[in-house]
Amino acid sequence: MDDVTVLVGGKAGDGINSAGTMVAQLLNHLGYSVYLNFDYPSLIRGGHNFTIIRGTAAPKSPGTCGEKADFLLALDQATVEQHNNRLKPDSVLLYTEGLVKANGQAVPVKEILTTEQAPAVMGNSAFIGGFARAAGIDWEIVDLVFRRHIPKGTDQNLRVARSAYDRIATVRPVPRGPNPPRPLLNGNEAVGLGLIRGGLDAYISYPMTPSSGLLHFLAGESERLGLTVVHPENEIAVILMALGFAAAKKRAAVGTSGGGFCLMTEGLSLAGMAELPVVTLMSQRTGPSTGLPTYTGQADLRFVIHAGQGEFPRLVVAPSDASEAIAWSSRALDLAWRCQVPAFILTDKTLSEGTYSIDLPDRDLPVPGGDGMEAVEGPYQRYADTPSGISPPAFAGTAGVIVKVNSYAHDEYGITTEDGEVTAAMTKKRLRKAETLKKNLESYPQVVVSGAPDAATAVLCWGSCGSVCTETGTRLGLRVVRPVVLEPFPKSLLEAALAGATRVIAVEENATAQLAGLAHENGIRVHDTVLRYDGRPFTPEDLALRLRGVI
Repeated sequence: MDDVTVLVGGKAGDGINSAGTMVAQLLNHLGYSVYLNFDYPSLIRGGHNFTIIRGTAAPKSPGTCGEKADFLLALDQATVEQHNNRLKPDSVLLYTEGLVKANGQAVPVKEILTTEQAPAVMGNSAFIGGFARAAGIDWEIVDLVFRRHIPKGTDQNLRVARSAYDRIATVRPVPRGPNPPRPLLNGNEAVGLGLIRGGLDAYISYPMTPSSGLLHFLAGESERLGLTVVHPENEIAVILMALGFAAAKKRAAVGTSGGGFCLMTEGLSLAGMAELPVVTLMSQRTGPSTGLPTYTGQADLRFVIHAGQGEFPRLVVAPSDASEAIAWSSRALDLAWRCQVPAFILTDKTLSEGTYSIDLPDRDLPVPGGDGMEAVEGPYQRYADTPSGISPPAFAGTAGVIVKVNSYAHDEYGITTEDGEVTAAMTKKRLRKAETLKKNLESYPQVVVSGAPDAATAVLCWGSCGSVCTETGTRLGLRVVRPVVLEPFPKSLLEAALAGATRVIAVEENATAQLAGLAHENGIRVHDTVLRYDGRPFTPEDLALRLRGVI
């Protein structure tokens, strides 16, 4: 067995995510690359929660989960009833004795807790111990994982787990995998690490699923890293506060989802006119409006590319997994400041809240050619009209200069104007930054090719769909082409990656094939689309079936 999937299900409040994380750590220390996806309704209490953990012997996290489960851990009856279709003939079912009626191995949670005089919250430790024994995982690994990841009540939790471990039979041994244990990070944490690598000074956010985890992560690390982390009263305050930080020479980032970003768009336009760099994590969920707040989607690509009134350049990147999220979040912050433009890290619930085993990517070397700024002689001009479009910045407190930050049309000094010629010249100046941004991007892998690189049929995808498309494309012998940079649109690189392909199929998690539309606008033909927009991510089985139907 080099591919194993475990599903843990129960009610909200049962600690399903924590139990799933412990299973992921067991597989991690057993030598598997791990991906974990958490499915939950937008309720404070109640409703069915479940997490799927997949481990593979491959060196990289799978980044996607399949339809079927090798192990089903049912903490309540609803789990058995809702996921019975995920069981295979040789699947193992573990369930809570006395609460669930099923054919499988019963874990006597209540009896164990009574015997060990343990609180109810430790019931999941019994399940973890029972799963470990059913999967033939050595107790030494269980002991190591508990001691590393349960800092409080460790010994009592271990006694509870051991009691279950000794009562359950090994029915489907999972052999050791070839990989060393690695860090497990969710996508939000990965974005945070990338921003820190890029020199982040301040993070400002109003909580909104699925981006909220980044606020919690950076707040928890703020004192150790010297970060300023602020939770203002609303999203309008968030973007304006971030621009205030930028005007004071502090590298700032914000995080939100679709509805919150709607409130930020006027502030985004201020960033464009005042040429203030700011990075936004825009983590997508199912819309429109409130939509499905805890489910995934890719329907905000057009919105992000065109948000804000007026015309100004921006950077939009869409990483596919946690490793790319670290690398591109760092690059986004660096490029935003080099080119004095807004930058977006476009993720979704699948990536933001999914957990990956990763190898930390190397830090990027400085981009050759510097930041594109030219020296300007004479009195300081905050908006000096340079060939690159990038003006030498100065900040409040700089000796001998007057710094103006202006949202109105203005001249090179930042003084408000309504003169038509000056307005047109400054507009052209700002738009020239797009070409400078493109030049700064040339040293980075803007388009990724995977699967069968020479195949005549190509799958075009973006964002978190990259993992499932790569796995499915490899299995079906298809070329997989994925632009990571979506604005400025990498037309020539995408054309080169698709060269020789006689058929292009766009795979997206939206109803209108937004990437396919952008490709068409840039002269790249997409022949077919495979779309999903029910809030759930593609699985390899589902995608393979749909691609075969199209092919």
